[in-house]
Amino acid sequence: MLLDVRGETCPYPMKKAIEAMERLPIGEVLEVLVDHPPAIDTIRMAANRYGFRMDVEPAGSGEWRIYLRRDTMR
Repeated sequence: MLLDVRGETCPYPMKKAIEAMERLPIGEVLEVLVDHPPAIDTIRMAANRYGFRMDVEPAGSGEWRIYLRRDTMR
Protein backbone atom coordinates (compact mmCIF):
# COMPACT_ATOMS: atom_id res chain seq x y z
CA MET A 1 0.00 0.00 0.00
CA LEU A 2 1.33 3.46 -0.87
CA LEU A 3 0.59 6.57 1.17
CA ASP A 4 1.88 9.84 -0.30
CA VAL A 5 1.84 12.62 2.28
CA ARG A 6 4.35 14.91 0.59
CA GLY A 7 3.40 18.54 1.08
CA GLU A 8 1.76 17.84 4.44
CA THR A 9 3.18 18.84 7.82
CA CYS A 10 2.86 17.31 11.27
CA PRO A 11 0.70 15.93 12.65
CA TYR A 12 -1.07 14.92 9.42
CA PRO A 13 1.52 12.49 7.98
CA MET A 14 1.55 10.57 11.27
CA LYS A 15 -2.26 10.56 11.59
CA LYS A 16 -2.68 9.29 8.04
CA ALA A 17 0.03 6.67 8.56
CA ILE A 18 -1.76 5.41 11.68
CA GLU A 19 -5.05 5.13 9.76
CA ALA A 20 -3.27 3.15 7.04
CA MET A 21 -1.44 0.92 9.57
CA GLU A 22 -4.77 0.03 11.19
CA ARG A 23 -6.07 -1.24 7.82
CA LEU A 24 -2.86 -2.94 6.66
CA PRO A 25 -3.06 -6.74 6.46
CA ILE A 26 -0.38 -8.71 8.30
CA GLY A 27 2.64 -9.31 6.09
CA GLU A 28 1.88 -6.37 3.79
CA VAL A 29 4.15 -3.33 3.55
CA LEU A 30 2.99 0.26 3.90
CA GLU A 31 5.17 2.67 1.94
CA VAL A 32 4.87 6.28 3.10
CA LEU A 33 6.37 9.11 1.03
CA VAL A 34 7.24 12.18 3.11
CA ASP A 35 9.02 15.48 2.58
CA HIS A 36 8.61 16.87 6.11
CA PRO A 37 11.59 15.63 8.20
CA PRO A 38 9.80 15.69 11.59
CA ALA A 39 7.27 13.21 10.17
CA ILE A 40 9.98 10.53 10.20
CA ASP A 41 10.22 10.76 13.99
CA THR A 42 6.48 10.96 14.65
CA ILE A 43 5.76 8.03 12.33
CA ARG A 44 8.57 6.07 14.03
CA MET A 45 6.90 6.66 17.43
CA ALA A 46 3.55 5.49 16.05
CA ALA A 47 5.15 2.44 14.42
CA ASN A 48 6.72 1.44 17.73
CA ARG A 49 3.41 1.93 19.55
CA TYR A 50 1.52 -0.23 17.03
CA GLY A 51 4.19 -2.94 16.69
CA PHE A 52 5.45 -2.14 13.19
CA ARG A 53 9.00 -2.45 11.90
CA MET A 54 10.18 0.68 10.12
CA ASP A 55 12.88 1.32 7.54
CA VAL A 56 13.65 4.69 5.98
CA GLU A 57 15.55 5.53 2.79
CA PRO A 58 16.12 8.77 0.89
CA ALA A 59 13.82 9.20 -2.11
CA GLY A 60 15.27 12.31 -3.69
CA SER A 61 16.12 15.79 -2.57
CA GLY A 62 14.33 16.37 0.72
CA GLU A 63 12.08 13.30 0.39
CA TRP A 64 12.04 9.92 2.14
CA ARG A 65 10.37 6.55 1.73
CA ILE A 66 9.25 4.98 4.98
CA TYR A 67 8.49 1.26 4.90
CA LEU A 68 6.24 -0.10 7.66
CA ARG A 69 5.51 -3.77 8.23
CA ARG A 70 3.72 -5.73 10.95
CA ASP A 71 4.53 -9.41 11.06
CA THR A 72 2.12 -10.53 13.79
CA MET A 73 -1.16 -9.55 15.41
CA ARG A 74 -1.00 -7.41 18.53
